[in-house]
Amino acid sequence: IIYFCFIVNLAECVPEKPKRSALNQLTRTLLRKYDSGVRPVHNWTSSTTVYIDLILQSVLDVDGKTQSITTSIWYRQIWRDEFLVWDPEDFDGITELSLSSDAIWVPDVIVTEFVEEGKSPPIPYVYVNSSGSVRNYRPIQAVLACSLEMYAFPFDRQNCSLTFRSWLHSVKEIDLALWRSAEAIAGDKREFMNDGEWELLSVPSQYWHIRQDDADYAQIQFNLLIRRRPLLYVVGLLIPSIFLMLVDVVSFCLPLNSGTRIAFKISILLGYTVFRVNLTDELPATARRTPLIGVFFAVCMAMLMLSLIKSILVVKLLHHSEKEVKQMSLSACLLDRYGSAGHSLSESELVSLRMAFSQEDSESSAQVEWLSLCLRLDRLLFRLYLLVLAVYTGTLLLLWARWSFT
Repeated sequence: IIYFCFIVNLAECVPEKPKRSALNQLTRTLLRKYDSGVRPVHNWTSSTTVYIDLILQSVLDVDGKTQSITTSIWYRQIWRDEFLVWDPEDFDGITELSLSSDAIWVPDVIVTEFVEEGKSPPIPYVYVNSSGSVRNYRPIQAVLACSLEMYAFPFDRQNCSLTFRSWLHSVKEIDLALWRSAEAIAGDKREFMNDGEWELLSVPSQYWHIRQDDADYAQIQFNLLIRRRPLLYVVGLLIPSIFLMLVDVVSFCLPLNSGTRIAFKISILLGYTVFRVNLTDELPATARRTPLIGVFFAVCMAMLMLSLIKSILVVKLLHHSEKEVKQMSLSACLLDRYGSAGHSLSESELVSLRMAFSQEDSESSAQVEWLSLCLRLDRLLFRLYLLVLAVYTGTLLLLWARWSFT
């Protein structure tokens, strides 16, 4: 009796083993016989529909040289796992829990334009509710291959696509669908960081099948339509260049025979060269074709050189009949010859002197006419220069307008 009582008291002193929590029991129950390598359907002939949603947060970089774009997006996948279904009443009313994404089946949906996946915070969990609906939400910083069109820079628009598809499963096994309507996704700009260089226009989407290896694969493509804000480049690149061109035009008011015009135009050309070299890094680098702004700078440089050559040509024509060295004038020669010795001028000498003076007057009259001709030529070339400059500027503006609004 004493032994029995001792055993009873000892049993009462031993603490009761705590029961597992309902969440722990539910997790163990769901994953006890779960195989993450098997598509979660009871009937293998039925397909698993993966719903996809996309929210663009920001455009981090656009690289025309490598033809790539770096974006930050929120990506969501929703599908139904028929092996992860339970009755909430059996587990203290639990209707939702998080599971490790490595412990369950996850669809092999990829983005075909991926070049590399940037720095993204790892999200190792997915949410599962009692009906078997699995939600996989994660942020992605992705570097995407994109056919960039930099011709209209800085008034350019870009259209880059993200195409989601299953890597191995055909549409009979994995089908894709949009979680929200295409209109709702296209107009959703709430999360986009709208204070940067790029403006989000729209995110249209479309669904279709692609035929490959005698099987159909489902695809959903999102098109990121973005537009560059050109104000920074207009103020920093185009306006200073236009100011230098205007200064060059005003320099035609300087007199031809002073020599100041050529020196001034050389200074403008050197200043524009330094300006162009300092802004090389601001221009897009592309191997397909030269952007319009590159053509703009090249033609501006050519126009400045043409203006300098025109001025040099006119100055050369203005002074083409002058001797390089002139020792003294006719009157100085006469004074040097007759003034010092006190010689009296004979009649023949007076006649020759009158002829010399009349010849000098005719030469000065010819120089005045030649100067007038050079000035008229300068005005004519100046008008032609303005005409070429106006046609060039108008053509460039029309091309920019065409490419920025198409």
